[in-house]
Amino acid sequence: MDFPQALRERRTRRHLSQLDLAIRAGTTQRHISFIESGRSAPGRGMVIRLAESLELPLRERNGLLLAAGYAPVYPETSLDDPALAPVRTALGHILTGHLPYPAIVVDRRGDLVAVNAAFGLLSEGSAPELLARPANVYRLALHPAGMASRIANFDQWAGHILERLHQESLRNPDERLAELHAELRGYVPSQPPAADHLGFAVPLRLRTEHGELRLMTTVTTFATAVDVTIAELKLEAFLPADEATAALLTSRDPRSGMRGALDRQRGIAATDTLGD
Repeated sequence: MDFPQALRERRTRRHLSQLDLAIRAGTTQRHISFIESGRSAPGRGMVIRLAESLELPLRERNGLLLAAGYAPVYPETSLDDPALAPVRTALGHILTGHLPYPAIVVDRRGDLVAVNAAFGLLSEGSAPELLARPANVYRLALHPAGMASRIANFDQWAGHILERLHQESLRNPDERLAELHAELRGYVPSQPPAADHLGFAVPLRLRTEHGELRLMTTVTTFATAVDVTIAELKLEAFLPADEATAALLTSRDPRSGMRGALDRQRGIAATDTLGD
């Protein structure tokens, strides 16, 4: 795909007019029109400004630079690289800081990168192959041999995950993410929403051997990262939605030395990083 086509496709995907993009990038609609028609070749700085104005992920910004004939400017470093040791340490501190509540770090496709010691309460009873590296948290949640049988509100939670993947695919198309979405849809029975359906912004109701958990989630991204790998990481924390859940999680706090479902899970250790 040449640069004019690549720019036009990304602008259209974000429902921006040429004027909208021009205002964001500090240029004129005429200039954007000339770039998209191939009548004007933008400099490297303009390509970066356009990519920033479109709020593209760093991976796509590199792609846009390549399409314009420039070298990528954002590195993509393996998380195992010694240069990212401070990042791994920071992730460990963040995950531990969320205890006694489960928290995970995933990459852009939902593959688990790291978990804290409370993760086992979510994954207990799941098939070993679903926890093998690289374990995918979305597949783990919806696969019949994963968490699905323990999710009391499976239809709503599955809808939440599928909609999340769908929106991500619309914003940033990815073939593997589309394939994952298609696979997961096959695990979810097709049925109309119930009369009391309130949308997919619902707590996760998860049955465990210790009682039912009601969990709401928060997602944190590393917004100021300039490395592709770090920028694509997401920290997801599962927080108690009621006092009973908070009390249960506190009673199972792995820092108290209690054993059980919060212990090491099938090669996914607390704050371990997972390879591809």
